Amino acid sequence: MVKKSLHNPDHFNEITERISRLTENTPAQWGRMDVCQMLKHCDLVLQVALKKVELPAINVFFATIGTVTKMEMRAFNNGIPRNMPTFQKLIVNFECDFDESKTNLLNTLNLFREASQRKELPDRHRLFGIMTEKDWGFLEYKHLNHHLKQFNV
Repeated sequence: MVKKSLHNPDHFNEITERISRLTENTPAQWGRMDVCQMLKHCDLVLQVALKKVELPAINVFFATIGTVTKMEMRAFNNGIPRNMPTFQKLIVNFECDFDESKTNLLNTLNLFREASQRKELPDRHRLFGIMTEKDWGFLEYKHLNHHLKQFNV
């Protein structure tokens, strides 16, 4: 099975095309977020890679789980399980503007691609530990794919 990554232009274009197919009435297949909240959440997660959102420190136990999860996902190309907990800063449980959230996510995706091309992505993540450019592209693809599947696109 192919390990997709936002660093691959075809995979990047696939993600942006899927985001473009969303409408403000696209229903969720699971979870509590509506489509606008999901777009905002995904934007915030990408902003972590751009150093625009800083996650709080976590204890060694959760950091170990995060590192092992990253290794497992890389080794087995696993997806992200449904209804996983996330950092409080990344939870979007308020009303938002659909068009603005969609535009912002697409813009942030382009900023992520530019930062990656300039080798400016961080070398650490609070949950996943040491990160390479390859890790960022793979994990961000996995996260976006997970939520786009949540909305059946």
